[in-house]
Amino acid sequence: MQILVVDDDALAGEMTTAVLEDQGYQVVQAANAVEAVEQLNAHPQIALIVSDMNMPLISGIDLYRDLKEQGQTQPFILLTGDDPAHLCAKEPGLDACIQKDFNLEQSLPIAVTQALARQS
Repeated sequence: MQILVVDDDALAGEMTTAVLEDQGYQVVQAANAVEAVEQLNAHPQIALIVSDMNMPLISGIDLYRDLKEQGQTQPFILLTGDDPAHLCAKEPGLDACIQKDFNLEQSLPIAVTQALARQS
């Protein structure tokens, strides 16, 4: 199963990718929202999107909204350094909002499993 990771910080993107690959997922990376759309077009089998919130030009939440307007239906998980509860309340259609912290190794796989279970 393929997952798209969108993060403008290369190191953070690699860390997120490593967590997901350890769970057996294939990961495609994008450094920004424009690349994310390109990757979605190039890899229609992408089953889930994990995006950083704070990116230049187009934020993760704006990427989510743009993709929904375009008819994309993949589950979407937002990673943030801020309070995740506030973001989820602001955008209830998100599958999960997770804080980027030392618990990411545990919290991200759980969120991915739950999001994929709701999708099927």
